[in-house]
Amino acid sequence: MRRDSRAKPARRFVVVSTCPEKWGGSEELWSRAAAVLAERGHRVSAFKTVVDESHPSVRRLRSLSCPVRDLRRLPLCPQRVVTLSHFLSLTLRLKTRRPDLVVISQGDNYDGLHFGYLCRKLGLPYTLISQKATDHFWPPDGARRHRRETFEGAVRCFFVSEHNRRLTEDQLGASLPNASVVRNPYLVAADRPLPWPGGEGESLRLACVARLYLLDKGQDILLRVLAREKWKARKLHVSFYGRGDNREGLEGLASRLGVTNVSFEGQTDDVPGIWRGHHALVLASRTEGLPLALVEAMMCGRPAVVTDVGGNAEVIEEGVTGFLSAPAEDAIDAALERAWAARRRLPEMGRLAARRIRELVPPSPEEDFADLLLETADALAEARALRAATGTMRDEETVGEQTP
Repeated sequence: MRRDSRAKPARRFVVVSTCPEKWGGSEELWSRAAAVLAERGHRVSAFKTVVDESHPSVRRLRSLSCPVRDLRRLPLCPQRVVTLSHFLSLTLRLKTRRPDLVVISQGDNYDGLHFGYLCRKLGLPYTLISQKATDHFWPPDGARRHRRETFEGAVRCFFVSEHNRRLTEDQLGASLPNASVVRNPYLVAADRPLPWPGGEGESLRLACVARLYLLDKGQDILLRVLAREKWKARKLHVSFYGRGDNREGLEGLASRLGVTNVSFEGQTDDVPGIWRGHHALVLASRTEGLPLALVEAMMCGRPAVVTDVGGNAEVIEEGVTGFLSAPAEDAIDAALERAWAARRRLPEMGRLAARRIRELVPPSPEEDFADLLLETADALAEARALRAATGTMRDEETVGEQTP
């Protein structure tokens, strides 16, 4: 049962997204939750580093009277260059609006902390969403205290996997009692898996669905594995879906390595269409949060061959719903071997994957997240009222007592 917010006054929310692209998977959670809140009658404004005016999510939010403003085009920001000016412009807007809650959506776990610092200086309550944490990138010692204080100063900290939460706590050297794990929305129907495409006994068709950005997604590792003679000789094909800065480099690497059993299909919004023609997902990621591509593949009834990074191992059981490996060539090669040997079992593994992911991911993550934000804003309002009456309790203490 969804929360009935009609009995309480409308709240004011401001979202700040640090995604440096026109749109990314990290945008789905905040944007869909913002739409839910706007539909319930709450006031929501969004600020983003790059805004594509034609994007369906941007148009939907604006149709709900939720403005989406480009941080690089605010007044005082010349030539769309991110400088101190865009920070000052946002400061003025936050001081004017005095929202009940600021939601800072980060592409990783540190790229939006300057906005958290701003909220602290303005005395505004804020939450942090961390969509990724990287094992090989730790904050330098001189920055740890500031970053720790910004996380600790947040009313709530949201992570998309337990791995990312634990890693961030290790990197900061502090436990975060205000932290919890939330799930991202997915772009496929959740009622049942898709029919199996067939042909798995004779050939194996894999889809690598990820942004073409090697630092995170590791498609170069996968191509080097596929360059081994045994994979060239087998009836295996890998379709790369996505766009990004490294497409030309990847196509060049495939050509240089003589890998011909791959294709670059570009970007598509037809996620079910991918899985109607492919047997399994393959991801050679160096770092992740919990990839939407993995959740969506499992929802469609497809097993996965993925690296044990981020939250992948939290949803994949080795040999049951997929195959796990380290983000290294020999390990990925071995995982692909296990998948090849089990290719006649893949339909059953896909059925188990579809069942398992529905146990782990709720049917409407955006509704659940909107509920969390609204509960937090309501608790803050009640804390302010209590503080005004008694002068003895801080907002954060009351929120900790009243929110799950």
